[in-house]
Amino acid sequence: MPEWLRDLRAARSLRRDLLIGILLPIVLFVVVDTVSVYHQALAAVNVAYDRTLLASAKSIGELLEIEGEGDAARIRARVPYAALEAFEADNRSRMVYRISDARGQWLDGDATLAVWQGTLPQQGPYAALVDFYDDQVRGEAVRVAVLLQPVATAQERAMATVQVAETLELRHTLARQILRDTLWRQALLIAVIAAVVLFVVQRVTSPVRQLSRRLDLRSEDDLTPIHAHELPGELQPLTEAANRVMSRLQHLLDNQQRFVRDAAHQLRTPLAVLKVQVQSALRGDQAPQEALLGIEATVNRATQLTNQMLTFAKVEQLRQQQSFEPLDWAESLGALVLEMSPLIAEKDLDFELDASECRVHAHEWMLREMVRNFLHNAIRHSPSGAALLLVLKQSDGWATLLIRDAGGGISEELRARLFQPFATAGGHAGAGLGLTIAREIAVSLGGTVHLQNRFEDGAVCGLDARISLPLAVAPAKDSPGVNL
Repeated sequence: MPEWLRDLRAARSLRRDLLIGILLPIVLFVVVDTVSVYHQALAAVNVAYDRTLLASAKSIGELLEIEGEGDAARIRARVPYAALEAFEADNRSRMVYRISDARGQWLDGDATLAVWQGTLPQQGPYAALVDFYDDQVRGEAVRVAVLLQPVATAQERAMATVQVAETLELRHTLARQILRDTLWRQALLIAVIAAVVLFVVQRVTSPVRQLSRRLDLRSEDDLTPIHAHELPGELQPLTEAANRVMSRLQHLLDNQQRFVRDAAHQLRTPLAVLKVQVQSALRGDQAPQEALLGIEATVNRATQLTNQMLTFAKVEQLRQQQSFEPLDWAESLGALVLEMSPLIAEKDLDFELDASECRVHAHEWMLREMVRNFLHNAIRHSPSGAALLLVLKQSDGWATLLIRDAGGGISEELRARLFQPFATAGGHAGAGLGLTIAREIAVSLGGTVHLQNRFEDGAVCGLDARISLPLAVAPAKDSPGVNL
């Protein structure tokens, strides 16, 4: 099958679906109704022509008489063929008859017509002793009327059986004519319905085509909302959903543009500093060892920024792929703590870990990278020898990790922009992407992040960071945390 034909068959079409949905039941009904009409028409024709057969049989029965007396009494029939001519409609049908006595002995007529062996119906349509049945005469189908005709004289009484048969050509011709007339009218009705459906569908789908043309005429960067108040109510949810998608795309585009702009600015600064340091070292303004140390610090900051930017891009890629699986967060947390233990030991922190098994739906790298950023931030801001507590528990379908440090907390001025890219606390080194990456990962995994200062005697004594993710084995309920 050609590819274009497969595409055509695979494409959904409102017009085609409506035509099939409306016309197919109608056509099926017409087919069933046509068969029913044909049988009804044939039955009606049979009733009408059966009356003719009955009249023929009665006419023949009136010509019967009894000759002789006693044992010599016999039924005599003198039926001229002209007695049947009056009942033959035209030359398309032929009528024959047979007259028999009570014992079935042939008396007159066509002897090839089989003698009647049936019984009279208990409640027939006629008052006379008559029956109708289908038979064959010389291999040709016929309709037969049987009349039990009493014959009497003043001295003798007898019962004769009169059978009149008629071929079925005329009956079938009339039934087929009725069927053709019915089919012609029904075909015309289907054509009218199809034309009306096409017209209505064309008119109803016209706003969709107009909307499509309006969207085609838009520029590539035009993500403004669709103003389609004139569209039918059934299309309003579609336009509203499209507007929401374009709003999200616009928001994502704005964020990407802002991120690229900020990243360019952030990278330009260390490169400019590095250039100045190299030029200063070449001129001999600084001792070689001092110049190399400054260059090393600048390169480290640029490297950290580049790595975090690549990590931020990887988070977005994994979020699009949605390649998540059930993982034990406690196991991942234990491995991460072991990996970061040198940093904890370097600051001689009073570290405590309390983690119970919590299975969450996540990606291993994303889960560890999220906790790494929060934990690294807590270690960096904690004073030497301070307490650092990690608690992982599950409750009400959620797994919550608490990271409690003894640092200086978050100022109100910083809180408003803490999760924005390149936002850093004053006086602390860093690229400012760690918390942004961590929050993006939490949101991608369906979770929340909540940062709250702890107070003692009215002063900030530390920061509590709570990360909540839905359990993989329980339905998500209302989040215990609040997004900042």
